[in-house]
Amino acid sequence: MPTFSRGYGHRFDLSGYFPRAIKTICIACISVFFLQTISALLFHEAGARFWIGWFGLTPWAVVRGFRIWQPFTYIFLHGGILHILFNLLYLAMFGAVLEHTWGAQKFFTYYMICGVGAGLVEVGVKWLLFRTGHGSPESLIIPTIGASGAIYGVLLAVAVIMPHRQVYLFPLPVTVSMRILVIVLGAIEFFGTLDASDGVSHICHLGGMLVGYIYIRRGSYMYGSRNYFSDWKRKRLKKKFEVYVKEHQERPPSRPDNWLN
Repeated sequence: MPTFSRGYGHRFDLSGYFPRAIKTICIACISVFFLQTISALLFHEAGARFWIGWFGLTPWAVVRGFRIWQPFTYIFLHGGILHILFNLLYLAMFGAVLEHTWGAQKFFTYYMICGVGAGLVEVGVKWLLFRTGHGSPESLIIPTIGASGAIYGVLLAVAVIMPHRQVYLFPLPVTVSMRILVIVLGAIEFFGTLDASDGVSHICHLGGMLVGYIYIRRGSYMYGSRNYFSDWKRKRLKKKFEVYVKEHQERPPSRPDNWLN
């Protein structure tokens, strides 16, 4: 975040955009990307396929190959320098304020839940489409990599918690609220699912937003369920009490002499 330096006016502090959890995520992603690059340079296509095949998210490998670690590992893989650069840039731009609000542990937990949840949604939707005849077999063997699903979850969290926070639409000198930005991004991703030829996993992006929203609102859902159960118990006890009063009103006590005033 921007800081102010005494005697020198406004000073931009880049470290504010990389608090502890975001810094850890960036280091992990950059380290894995470095290993991907070195493997590709040394072993060419075989080196690149090793990381994508074993640690990318492939629906067929997860379900039939029991590679259950893939929904966790695909988040840290990227397909090129621009891919990882923009993902980490968006993470720092929008995630820093969320981590400063929540704290490192809660932010990291939320980030991983969104990323893993987005991967599971991707696998589930593609298998469902294939089973119902609306998806091709090739969709089950195409790997998904990148942290975009988790980052879309972060974007949604900022929009829910800080809906009126203004952001610039670079390179235009225009600002919009986080709520409007996320609604527009969600609509773009939704319509993007209608065309799978662009090589972008729109289902994964929407999955990250969906899982993030459910996680943030889980308290209200549980609170509503608790209220419903409490109301049901209260009505049940009230009915029992009414039956009890009615029975005793119709039948007087057997020994009225024992009454006490």
